[in-house]
Amino acid sequence: MDLCHVPAAREKGWYLALMAPNVKGPNYAWLDPSRLYCHPQGLQDCVADLLQPFQGDAIDMVAGIDAMGFILGAAAAATLQKGFLAIRKAGHLCVQTVAQPYTDYSGRRKVMEVRTDAIPPGLRILLVDQWVETGGTMRAAIELVEKLGGVCVPAGVAAICMENSEGGQWIRERYKCSHCVPPRLQPRFDQH
Repeated sequence: MDLCHVPAAREKGWYLALMAPNVKGPNYAWLDPSRLYCHPQGLQDCVADLLQPFQGDAIDMVAGIDAMGFILGAAAAATLQKGFLAIRKAGHLCVQTVAQPYTDYSGRRKVMEVRTDAIPPGLRILLVDQWVETGGTMRAAIELVEKLGGVCVPAGVAAICMENSEGGQWIRERYKCSHCVPPRLQPRFDQH
């Protein structure tokens, strides 16, 4: 892994090649972006590409989804000079929370939660996660934000990849979205 090499021509998504394929089997995601996060320019360009569609938009806070969404979400919040809210898997917060059940990309039933005092009504939230595969996790995060009175419109949703699944389409139809996969590569990501 060369953490120093930066290509001369940095087109949107150049850093996607830094991701490593799954070598552990079907219980894992098909790509691992953690090497992308180790590359200083790759991470900066990824965050810049995620935030580009939201330039000039009113965003009050960035929320990241447990766990890999914490990395991109915190980086986006720092870039925007906004606060960061962690949307956690159930059982990790020692304060009052609101919970939302969901089914993740692997078909497992889970519950996520968020503290009840972090989102005043009308707060404009940019939701960030690493990947939107089936859309179940992101949709549950949206529902949590909206239960507390926060809004994901006009802010929105950002992820490295948003697959063209039924859940991904549901999110795209309702919220402003950003992702890093160029249109010419999208079919490859959808057909993993």
